Amino acid sequence: MVVIEVDKLSKRFGAKPALREVSLQVERGEMVALLGASGSGKSTLLRHLNGLHRGDAGSVHLLDREVQADGRIAADVRATRARVAMIFQQFNLVDRLPVLSNVLAGALHRMPAWRWALGRFTEAELARAFAALERVGIGACAWQRASTLSGGQQQRAAISRALVQGAEIILADEPIASLDPESSRRVMQLLAELNRELGVTVMVSLHQIDYAFAFCPRTIALRHGEVVYDGPTTALSNERLQQLYGTQSEELLLPAQLPGLKKPVPALHPEPVLQAA
Repeated sequence: MVVIEVDKLSKRFGAKPALREVSLQVERGEMVALLGASGSGKSTLLRHLNGLHRGDAGSVHLLDREVQADGRIAADVRATRARVAMIFQQFNLVDRLPVLSNVLAGALHRMPAWRWALGRFTEAELARAFAALERVGIGACAWQRASTLSGGQQQRAAISRALVQGAEIILADEPIASLDPESSRRVMQLLAELNRELGVTVMVSLHQIDYAFAFCPRTIALRHGEVVYDGPTTALSNERLQQLYGTQSEELLLPAQLPGLKKPVPALHPEPVLQAA
């Protein structure tokens, strides 16, 4: 079943084209890397998928629902967003709130605003949030202020929020760009586990081909807002990257001895704790 469908999506910011007739399809349960150097259009595309940006032409459908078409955002886009989680490079947590409160924000679409404002959560909602934190390995941090967590822990909290949301699709925009190699490996491993164990469809934008090779069977490569490759990640040799990106290809490559990627990666939690909503 196709759960992400983009047809000839185009966008300009002023005189600069950001997306040029981008078309792609992603099946349910895939884990796809969105690869490209800075300015290639990766972040712009992800924001269009969730209706955070409006295209100039073309259409986007998620989960058989229209997100936008011909420059118009669908009137019921919020119902679609409730089934799709966005994970950002800068975590998008409220620093002054406890980690648990940030994670519980994933349940907002299922509860009236007054309950959230008063902090009235059911036992089931609290249990789901605690289970999500345990699943990503930061259960002990539930009552800490979000600002006290490391970058890797904050990104794991954002993944916990997606679990509480019950997301069927995760769109991750450069989720490891500001993390150290070990934290990056752990975050990518968590996304891969959600994909494998819960069947969540994952599209993750990356600069580094190493992580695409380690975790994503399929890669869609962008250059100057155009899809220049869509296929098996294993077919992207250094030579192919140089053909696609020229001098920009150096930005996509990392040293061969990247900690954590050239040795077996242990499962963080062999048994799933949560079930997809």
